[in-house]
Amino acid sequence: QVQLVESGGGLVQPGGSLRLSCAASGFSFSRYTMNWYRQAPGKGRELVAASSSFGGKNYADFVKGRFTISRDNGKNTAELQMNSLEPEDTAVYFCNAVSIVGGDLYEYWGQGTQVTVSS
Repeated sequence: QVQLVESGGGLVQPGGSLRLSCAASGFSFSRYTMNWYRQAPGKGRELVAASSSFGGKNYADFVKGRFTISRDNGKNTAELQMNSLEPEDTAVYFCNAVSIVGGDLYEYWGQGTQVTVSS
């Protein structure tokens, strides 16, 4: 059974930091690109950061220099270190795993974790 379980969300003041974790199971983690998405109230889901299976990393412009994505293929975990948080970062953050094998798309989502940035 595939599972992606996020943790680490919460309430933080502007300028603060949070570290989100995603624990994966039930699939070949190292072969998947791991992504973090977020969805703010009334808005669509947007890609925040990506960590590819071969080590590449990409970030949305609005988090560059503030957020860092990492993964541990031995522990089947992905993390998102978020620094210098702003109220605009308030959203539900989702862990996502995606891979294309033999032309077929395999994609999994976690349930999300709430991040609220407020004084």
